[in-house]
Amino acid sequence: MPEFTPHVRSAAVDAVAGSGVPRAERDTRARVARLILENGPVTASALGERLGLTPAAVRRHLDALLADGMIEIRRARPSASRGRGRPAKLFAITDKGRNAFVHAYDDLAASALRFLAETAGEHAVSEFARRQLADLEERYAPRLRDLPPQERVYALAEALSADGYAASASKAPHVLGGTQLCQHHCPVAHVAERFPQLCEAETEAFARMLDTPVQRLATIAHGDGVCTTHVSPVKAANEESGGISL
Repeated sequence: MPEFTPHVRSAAVDAVAGSGVPRAERDTRARVARLILENGPVTASALGERLGLTPAAVRRHLDALLADGMIEIRRARPSASRGRGRPAKLFAITDKGRNAFVHAYDDLAASALRFLAETAGEHAVSEFARRQLADLEERYAPRLRDLPPQERVYALAEALSADGYAASASKAPHVLGGTQLCQHHCPVAHVAERFPQLCEAETEAFARMLDTPVQRLATIAHGDGVCTTHVSPVKAANEESGGISL
């Protein structure tokens, strides 16, 4: 699948901040948007701490991004620890903001896959997706193979982030068990919206690399804010399959 190359990063900066903004201001604004993209809904104070910006500077960039429709305001759900105070104001990326980070060749890729589907059938698109993921799997697998099973998903998240997927891994909710892999950016989200075979092939590759069943719970291509994959505990998975790895 396409990687988040330096050329695309440069184009994203221009798309997020606008060409009429001074370079230093433009780069900082793009970094603010990037952090919001990678970390999901986040507070202004958290952004300031991560970037070393004053509250006034953060507010200036957030106001500009809000005015351009790149981000939106959400309210955090009240919690017992917060009491009855006003809900915290969170900033989240919008579809327009995410589009600024989308690969520049989306339209060409969609047209090519559409042609492939029309001339060779949908199964050809699935085969194409698997071959594309084979390259990614070939690069990632050696990093994961010798790691303890419980560490592989975290190493996979690091590898995906290095390729621009803004990925993270954490323990899944107790009711599910296992771990959860989140991708806050998808370079082919708009193409995958039309061709879900791309997401399916990626999920299959994750299962092979992690050597345990995985389940895609949400995708950016389907309108969710994050691509979320549940990774089953390796021990439980092996017990269910009679001790045979997938």
